[in-house]
Amino acid sequence: MLCVAEKTRCQCGFEYIMMGTEIYKGPIAYIAYIQEEVVCFGFRLEMAAPTFNIVVSFLSLCRQIQFADQKQEFNKRPTKIGRRSLSRSISQSSTDSYSSAASYTDSSDDETSPRDKQQKNSKGNGDFCIKNIKQADFGRREIEIAEQEMPALMALRKRAQGEKPLAGAKVVGCTHITAQTAVLMETLSALGAQCRWAACNIYSTQNEVAAALAEGGFSVFAWKGESEDDFWWCIDRCVNLEGWQPNMILDDGGDLTHWIYKKYPNMFKKIKGIVEESVTGVHRLYQLSKAGKLCVPAMNVNDSVTKQKFDNLYCCRESILDGLKRTTDVMFGGKQVVVCGYGEVGKGCCAALKAMGSIVYVTEIDPISHCPIMDGFRLVKLNEVIRQVDIVITCTGNKNVVVREYLDRMKNGCIVCNMGHSNTEIDVASLRTPELTWERVRSQVDHVIWPDGKRIVLLAEGRLLNLSCSTVPTFVLSITATTQALALIELYNAPEGRYKQDVYLLPKKMDEYVASLHLPTFDAHLTELSDEQAKYLGLNKNGPFKPNYYRLRTSSDQFNTT
Repeated sequence: MLCVAEKTRCQCGFEYIMMGTEIYKGPIAYIAYIQEEVVCFGFRLEMAAPTFNIVVSFLSLCRQIQFADQKQEFNKRPTKIGRRSLSRSISQSSTDSYSSAASYTDSSDDETSPRDKQQKNSKGNGDFCIKNIKQADFGRREIEIAEQEMPALMALRKRAQGEKPLAGAKVVGCTHITAQTAVLMETLSALGAQCRWAACNIYSTQNEVAAALAEGGFSVFAWKGESEDDFWWCIDRCVNLEGWQPNMILDDGGDLTHWIYKKYPNMFKKIKGIVEESVTGVHRLYQLSKAGKLCVPAMNVNDSVTKQKFDNLYCCRESILDGLKRTTDVMFGGKQVVVCGYGEVGKGCCAALKAMGSIVYVTEIDPISHCPIMDGFRLVKLNEVIRQVDIVITCTGNKNVVVREYLDRMKNGCIVCNMGHSNTEIDVASLRTPELTWERVRSQVDHVIWPDGKRIVLLAEGRLLNLSCSTVPTFVLSITATTQALALIELYNAPEGRYKQDVYLLPKKMDEYVASLHLPTFDAHLTELSDEQAKYLGLNKNGPFKPNYYRLRTSSDQFNTT
């Protein structure tokens, strides 16, 4: 027997010891910090507070274990690869249950850039670029879990896969590559589409999910922690393939659309339409349309009512707390928080923080649509509260909402983060100056330190907090993904002339259909109008129940929030 307490998980790491560094070598064992575990070749000790004293106690405990027959083996210093391999072999049961956030998504087993690797899946296909194809089995399990929480998308797959409404469609996508996106991609494939995909955010990719997609034959170009150069390289690899021309675009943020306009404008001759889901991307499309430069019809799914309510409001109401807790362990009660922007994302963040006992301030430009006063929040200008607040959250979709002037005036320890899609809201570039020191605390958490010792806590370098630092509810993404799939089907199959070179809202009939597909999950039952009632209201008793122009707000409403 090599251990007395194997399979006990370590709950936190020891920040003063580099990964794989030997702590103790002797006739008893090696102790090494490997994958956030303190490992003693088959013996692991749960450490709630990894201080050096605890490590010393651990060593003392190890000395009491006599492994005489193993003495010679343990005296041999293994290589870094050997230590890691042994760690994996002796902890297989716990490794099998690793979550994406705690394990593979943050793993740095191999520092080699994926661009420098030659990888192939089990079928010999190498048309992808991901972190590690060997993680595919773990990604497949995550996808299977996501499928259970995406009832509408799975129902759409089941109902429409016989008809193949996307047969012949060649979809190039740029979204967050998560288990939920994988369910969408596999649904599009089941409906007849060919897909090539890149990530819209350099931090949100789940590496194991990307591996599962690559193993399944999808051309995926993404990994967590891409550089800016990697980001654009991945998009280009999706688009620029000899003998393959996309005819549909699914975008989240507008970067893919921008890249094709910039590098391959002739591709738009064969592209039938663009589906865009973010405030930022929709704003870019409206700008192109206004300038007369939009070459194809585009569907704005961000402003579909169902997506607005679930993805923007309910999703952020849950994920804002998750992201902040995972990165900072902050207690919300009594904290002063300012939320910049009171659109659906801002409403969700404010509601969650208020429920946890925070004192919440809101900045907003719109005196009517988003007025937070009636919801119990104080409406202020950012410069009025910037010195006193403990947390600053941006969710406007705009640029330079929190500039260097405000960052200089923040209190020591202030947490700064962004819940909008783009990383333009916080002026992070202004912090990269010689007089300021950057100190990495953990993945996605940085201290930015001023010369006088003041420091702020910057999360995800100003990028989207929830998908960079935590996860979002799968059920919510079922609604978004189903909306995207229906928009692709609509644009791809629309007869010539139905849609011009402009930006359109998802038809309300489809919007309501997406919502109805989710009702059985809650055992919910709608009341039906009688013929008399329908006539009185001037409605078809089967819907749509709202006019096409109805929406919760317009995407452009958020853009000037400061």
